[in-house]
Amino acid sequence: MLTRIAIVAILSFAVASTAAAQGTFASDVVGTSEGDLKITFIGHGTLMLTFQGKVIHIDPYGKLADYSTLPKADMILITHEHRDHLDMQAIEKIRTEKTDFVLTEICAQTIKSGIVMKNGDVATVQKIRIEAVPAYNLVHKRPDGRPYHPKGDGNGYIMTFGDKRIYVAGDTENIPEMNAIKNIDAAFLPMNLPFTMTPEMVAEAAMSFGPKILYPYHYGDTDPSRLVNLLKNKGIEVRIRQMR
Repeated sequence: MLTRIAIVAILSFAVASTAAAQGTFASDVVGTSEGDLKITFIGHGTLMLTFQGKVIHIDPYGKLADYSTLPKADMILITHEHRDHLDMQAIEKIRTEKTDFVLTEICAQTIKSGIVMKNGDVATVQKIRIEAVPAYNLVHKRPDGRPYHPKGDGNGYIMTFGDKRIYVAGDTENIPEMNAIKNIDAAFLPMNLPFTMTPEMVAEAAMSFGPKILYPYHYGDTDPSRLVNLLKNKGIEVRIRQMR
């Protein structure tokens, strides 16, 4: 069961790197009113969730794992169309005829069979409530002035497992819409520069909606200990996992 406790940082990068090389990954278990939710940390922006016997892959990326050895997907969620989030070679190794896809309008141009969700949409897929929330840049932009992630193109997803709400933000900054997000038990917020957030932006985002547990993810070369210091004594438990 998730509780508000002091910030705890678990810095085990060398161990996690060895595990990844061997094809195994760190995982956490979150207790819910309807059974355990297992979170497997593949790396980068990629997660695997297991709940009530169902396997949910989020943004599978073949550079991080041999997907031919991972469990087949009951559901695959894609946050946006960039190749490190929409990797068809990885997807083909875990999809079956029964796999449900949850994706954006742009991703639906590549994956023809799926549940298309726009920002603000809510759907129940395999008895799991999924809310699509905005994910975009306000500050960080390409040299030509275009944001790395334009508003309306990508989704973050809030998934409800029993009495627990898990927020996977996708590639985003600390946007105003986060102020409306409520009752998050665990959040994944990106921290890779220059594409998403600085540690200061992640801290501001977390303080805006107050998750019980915060996992910085997709953080590249950014030092996650900066985030730990920024949120010290703020009532948010920061958990560091190997999510480069």
